Amino acid sequence: MPNYVCFSRKYKYFFLNQDLSFQTGHLKLKDSPATIALISRRCTRRLGTRLWRRGANLEGDAANFIETEQLLEFEGFRSSFLQIRGSIPLLWEQIVDLSYKPQLNIIDHEETPKVVERHFHDLLQRYGHVVAVDLTNKQGDEGLLSAAYAAEIQKLSSVRYVSFDFHHCCGGSNFDNIELLYDQIAEDFEKNGYFLIDTEEKIILEQRGVIRSNCIDCLDRTNVTQSYLARKSLDSQLQRLGALSSNECISMFTEDFEIFKTMWVEQGDEISLEYSGTHALKRDLVRYGKQTMTGLIKDGMSAISRYFLNNFQDGIRQACCRHYLTMK
Repeated sequence: MPNYVCFSRKYKYFFLNQDLSFQTGHLKLKDSPATIALISRRCTRRLGTRLWRRGANLEGDAANFIETEQLLEFEGFRSSFLQIRGSIPLLWEQIVDLSYKPQLNIIDHEETPKVVERHFHDLLQRYGHVVAVDLTNKQGDEGLLSAAYAAEIQKLSSVRYVSFDFHHCCGGSNFDNIELLYDQIAEDFEKNGYFLIDTEEKIILEQRGVIRSNCIDCLDRTNVTQSYLARKSLDSQLQRLGALSSNECISMFTEDFEIFKTMWVEQGDEISLEYSGTHALKRDLVRYGKQTMTGLIKDGMSAISRYFLNNFQDGIRQACCRHYLTMK
């Protein structure tokens, strides 16, 4: 995709010089070939590893903050759809203590409201309208953090907050319930739109806002949700460009849909490997729309690997991140 004008290109300095993840694929559709690419960029401001780098700093920079852009080229037209993810931008931590799930601690600090305000002010300046989709559990430690997040973000009239307990709504074989989330954000999603230029590079549409998704790690549940929203946007783009009719969608074309799903699985794995040291969990939900026994076994093995890495190796990786930042 040479000379691609990306929606976020003017903010490139905010991210690492090299893309965290890049995938590309060629779609056949109805004998009308298209090229699709997926690019993810990690923010440089709060680098770190899972459990060792959580939440936000006093400047409002969130851990594991990643911008993902899905690009499409069809008959000379080019479009892009951008999403972001990042740790819940409060002051919180999970201190590694050899337990499988360390206790989550919300830090009581007088600057907390300012931290949230700074984070979203930055996003509003960069991306326009922001819808914050919170996928965390509403019980236990996650529930306490989610409630604290909701209380702070609802003070900001310029940001829309949507809570969706992914595990409760989509657990087991109920992945189709993710449509309940889409129903809540459909109006904002369609209003935000996507970026589109014609064959003469004239801007036809501009993306006017973003969906900011998070779970606790901003990995597994987040990747499943972002892949679903990316598919919705891709359908809309292909229909507008005439590649698909108004009653067709990418999932109706088996080979092309497999390419799309594989790209999102690989992208999720690469982001997860950077932050947690293992492949993403819930990969089956992206690839098959349901959990399989093989997938559950692989998830269990990855979860065990995460425990070992987080407790015995990530401290060194975190020190390397700090050294890298001081060298820049």
